[in-house]
Amino acid sequence: MAARYLAQIIVLGGQVVGRAFAKALRQEIQASQQAAKQRGGGQAGAKAASANSISGMTVEEAQKILNVSKLDAAAIEEKYKHLFEVNDKKKGGSFYIQSKVVRAKERLDSELKMAKDAEGRKITSENRSSGDPQT
Repeated sequence: MAARYLAQIIVLGGQVVGRAFAKALRQEIQASQQAAKQRGGGQAGAKAASANSISGMTVEEAQKILNVSKLDAAAIEEKYKHLFEVNDKKKGGSFYIQSKVVRAKERLDSELKMAKDAEGRKITSENRSSGDPQT
């Protein structure tokens, strides 16, 4: 009799855990799809995800590290130079923070390059559709 109750408890517990896992998985998939749509979806979203995984940080995190609100090359370079020099090990700075500053600049530089490439492709496709012979 006790073995029967124990088996029922184990089966019910397994069902509860299985349902919770399935629900969490559905939520994760939905969140991932929503994030891809926000990043442009398709190939643009895949490139952004690839850049995030390569650099180990998102654009937002890199902007916070360098304290910039827009993707402006001059402002990024200025903040980078200042933070890099301030965190120089010889001046009593932190090598860890200095490396984070370098990675943040690399991430923002790659984002600027992707934006520039996308803009170039957009102009090229507009020229083709308008029949402009310059391309």
